Amino acid sequence: MIETTALTKKFDGKPALDGLDCRIQPGSIFGLVGSNGSGKSTLLRLIAGVLRPDGGKVLVDGQSPFDNPAVKSRIFFLPDTPYFIHQSNLLEMAAFYRRFYPRFSYEQFNYLTTVFPIQPKMRIAAMSKGMQRQAALILALSARPDYLMLDEAFDGLDPVIRTVLRRLLAAGIAEENMTVIIASHNLRELEDLCDRAGLLHKGKLIFNDELDALKGRLHKVQAAFRPLPPPEAFAGLEILKTEQQGSLLQMVVRGEAEEITARLQTLQPLFLELLPPTLEEIFIYELEVAGYDVRNILG
Repeated sequence: MIETTALTKKFDGKPALDGLDCRIQPGSIFGLVGSNGSGKSTLLRLIAGVLRPDGGKVLVDGQSPFDNPAVKSRIFFLPDTPYFIHQSNLLEMAAFYRRFYPRFSYEQFNYLTTVFPIQPKMRIAAMSKGMQRQAALILALSARPDYLMLDEAFDGLDPVIRTVLRRLLAAGIAEENMTVIIASHNLRELEDLCDRAGLLHKGKLIFNDELDALKGRLHKVQAAFRPLPPPEAFAGLEILKTEQQGSLLQMVVRGEAEEITARLQTLQPLFLELLPPTLEEIFIYELEVAGYDVRNILG
């Protein structure tokens, strides 16, 4: 399990993470999203042991990852811009990582070079951005880490390779109980893949919950009335947002679907429908409730 307690990290005196408390259970895919500069990459680097906390703790199965080779050998962090040794090819990089990851599997490596259209002897510097990303993913999955952390994992990948990656991650969890953390702005990809999601903003975690639970708490409501009830008629409902178009009300309401439906039925609507929000809509609504400017939330 990954656990952070009052985790703080500053750069030039400004907090990138500000007292962050978070738990990520093993054997899950955790989606980490947030506004630009919210601290996503910083959190991943702290978990990977690349950075030392300025305050608080980050523990991986009860141990600090910083300056701890035994813990680091169980964690693979793939940053937004992957690192490769100058003028190396994929075979040379595999030999390099084999020195640091005791579970590195050449059987897995050879299989993945048939799944991804990559030539192992081709110089990585001559590859396109998307091919370099695929090369990095081959190395990451071949290392067979207990914890795989991906920063913008789907960036530069075509739709076919994105599907392949989703299947490989699911297999890694099912077969080896691997834990995957994906930091991304692509909420649509995360919605199809993740068990849980956490929202970071200004170094703080606004929430960390299962996707089903998040969707079960918020509802897009469309209701038509004639005449339109006065505002006080909706007392008792936790309405986060309301838009009116003639006799049609469009609302975002927090609560149980059955209770919301029963309450609105007492107002005798001409039409009533509850729709599930997308992950992107959930994050926008939650940030608005928290008082944040959401115009740049998705970067």
